[in-house]
Amino acid sequence: MIEIFRTNAEGKLETVLEEVYSAEGFSPKDCWVNLVNPSDKEVAFISSVTGVEEDVLKTPLDDEERSRYENEDDYGLVLVDIPVIEEEAAYYSYFTIPLGAVIKNDCMITVCLKDTAVLRDFTRGRIRNFATFKKTRFLFQILYNLAAKYLAYLKQIDKASQRIQNELHKSTRNKELIQMLDLENSLVYFSTSLTGNDAVITRLLSGKNLGSMIKMYEEDKDLLEDVAVETKQAMEMCSIYRDILSGTMDAYASVISNNLNIIMKVLTSVTLVISVPTLIASFWGMNTGVPFEGQSWGFWVVLGISIVISLVLAVFLHRKKLL
Repeated sequence: MIEIFRTNAEGKLETVLEEVYSAEGFSPKDCWVNLVNPSDKEVAFISSVTGVEEDVLKTPLDDEERSRYENEDDYGLVLVDIPVIEEEAAYYSYFTIPLGAVIKNDCMITVCLKDTAVLRDFTRGRIRNFATFKKTRFLFQILYNLAAKYLAYLKQIDKASQRIQNELHKSTRNKELIQMLDLENSLVYFSTSLTGNDAVITRLLSGKNLGSMIKMYEEDKDLLEDVAVETKQAMEMCSIYRDILSGTMDAYASVISNNLNIIMKVLTSVTLVISVPTLIASFWGMNTGVPFEGQSWGFWVVLGISIVISLVLAVFLHRKKLL
């Protein structure tokens, strides 16, 4: 999908219609080109319009691409990982995918596999002081909104973890444990992605070898410093939640193992108590002469002996806390 936007003279974001940008001679000057899971044909078209190589535009479409900054003569590529939330049957799962931002002298290009909230906030007017012709500011605003989304999703993960723990207090089921495992995996993805994003932000903040595509003014530097602070905070929160969740999973694993041991202990004790009458009945069931043979009250005597021995054994096991 191709979306092209431009900020008008009144500072409002306008959508460039397809019949306009597909016409011959269209200039992307001061435009924001947004590619969402584009086809090869769409990539080739944007490449012909903007002059950016197709391989560069396809780079963010690889799930395994790492966060980095590349500087070339006519463009700069910033590649970061963004958080994505996906609804499952009864809960949400979280993961990360690459987002690429290509900065040229005349336009800004973003490429991503999914239509995410990070960029959708710009099209819905939720970002203040946003203009497509302020490319460096636009890039730093994307990074700031990205860090804010990480923080918001981390809070959602924490709330989901607390809800699942409350359910586990009532009954330990595989469903809740699987959800806890999914949340722990999400935090692993977030931690890895945040570390890579932090390296990119640190390089941008240093201002070294950025090339001519990123022109940083004082206000832009202040915004980037805020991005660095938010990213560090997200990394710390992710580390804390990950440790808490890992400890919780270990604790519940121990509880489940302990509960199983208790059940097996009780079942073993009950089996031992029940085996006494069975053993005595086996002795008196032999085809040989046995005590009380031929006596009408012999059955009740044998039964009483069995009950007494079983009760003594049950009391003994109970005092030893085995029953």
